[in-house]
Amino acid sequence: MIAASGPAAGYDPMRQFAELAGDVRDPYPMMAEIRAGSPVLEVSVGPRTIFTVTSHELARQVLTDNERFSSAGYAATMGQVMGRTILEMDPPEHQRHRALVARAFRVRVLDQWRDAVIGECVSELIDGFAGDGQADLVPQLTFPFPVRVIARILGLPEADWPRFLRLSTELIAVMRHWDRAVAAGRELRGYFADIIAERRRNLREDLVSQLIAAEVDGRRLSDEEIYPFLLLLLPAGAETTYRSSGNLLFGLLSHPDQLAAVRADRGLVPQAIEEALRWETPLLTIAREATQDLELGGVSIPAGGFVAVSLGAANRDPERYAEPDAFDVFRLARPHMSFGDGAHRCLGMHLARMETRVLLNAVLDRLPDLRLDPAAQDPHIHGMIFRSPPNLPVLFGGVISAPDCTLGRDGRARRRTAPGPDQR
Repeated sequence: MIAASGPAAGYDPMRQFAELAGDVRDPYPMMAEIRAGSPVLEVSVGPRTIFTVTSHELARQVLTDNERFSSAGYAATMGQVMGRTILEMDPPEHQRHRALVARAFRVRVLDQWRDAVIGECVSELIDGFAGDGQADLVPQLTFPFPVRVIARILGLPEADWPRFLRLSTELIAVMRHWDRAVAAGRELRGYFADIIAERRRNLREDLVSQLIAAEVDGRRLSDEEIYPFLLLLLPAGAETTYRSSGNLLFGLLSHPDQLAAVRADRGLVPQAIEEALRWETPLLTIAREATQDLELGGVSIPAGGFVAVSLGAANRDPERYAEPDAFDVFRLARPHMSFGDGAHRCLGMHLARMETRVLLNAVLDRLPDLRLDPAAQDPHIHGMIFRSPPNLPVLFGGVISAPDCTLGRDGRARRRTAPGPDQR
């Protein structure tokens, strides 16, 4: 188990994640104004100049051009607490390392997690409030869900989960609480050292074992290469998935006609997920560093210049999306930027989509007549770094119990027996 270090009393992970988001209700009018003036905004912040990219086309150029735009800058931030991760690697090193790690995220591997891990986690959490007729879907479902999934995928004992969540939160808050993040990274590294050593003796079916066994062209990952990936997976899996699933549920609940359409036609689930990712990007900005003097969108950027790619602005670029501020699951699907692009396109995007698909189908199948609580205090999405609803108070009718359901390959729960009177 993770050994105790420091008092945990009074620790509120929800509050920590809320602080990370930043208290901004709607940044999109500002983004639109910036983009209309110039798709690349040059701003001096102290001694540093930041070049913010707000158009979809220029964001794509930056993220797919590894020669002129490097990811190495992450070494000075996340690299200090996680070690050398694929975030800060440029090709060809990035491709070699990613090829090894990616073997643990093959479709066959993901399929084995769908029912035994993802489905069970969703069912357990819904069971906790299903009989109440009301719930707050953020603290009771979307927030704890991905952490449980990651913990189980890694094969961690359930007794470790609360501290695992705390350390994960402290780790990702590196820009707000540097010393705390460094300490959390050190503690997690020591914990994973014991886990990796045990798995090298006795391989299991978990992700740690998959990483140990992964081999490409006769090469395998060393412990020093596995540690950073586990530290990166941990907060990344918790942070963006919980926020994106909350954004999806908020979008549907705020548009009851679209919620009814998706409930009636589950073929709409995949495009509803993609539309929510486009409409409310869980992580608004990612960084790159110019490797040479260059020009982008008519703006000169010097070698070493800090380039902030606004994924949120790119996903609402009217040059690419009609009525970009509208949530519309029926819109003509076009690829979005929420998982990034190019060589660094999110490695865990297939897992994230599977998690969200299973969660949404379970909510629709088990919580009939789901709706926002009309007495709720103005539910909304906010944030300037990360975006998601802080709360989602809902009401619902008679529930369908988990024992009456089984998961199909599409992630949808299906009744095993005919519904009883209280389930119709």
